[in-house]
Amino acid sequence: MATAVRISERLVHEARKYSRIEQRSITGQIEYWAKIGKCVQENPDLTYGLIKEILIGIEELDHEEKTEYKFG
Repeated sequence: MATAVRISERLVHEARKYSRIEQRSITGQIEYWAKIGKCVQENPDLTYGLIKEILIGIEELDHEEKTEYKFG
């Protein structure tokens, strides 16, 4: 269900810029930032890079793209 939310023009401007780089819609970019921000708040000891890798891993599992992890 979509819900209208008021956000600043500055945030929209920044999202527009990053959305072109990341090949996302402006809405998709803001949703991505919100998802990452939520993960960071829930896991303050993890780096952005590690959180991104975890989210990629979850997405791969959801699409049954499993590969064995090789240590070292």
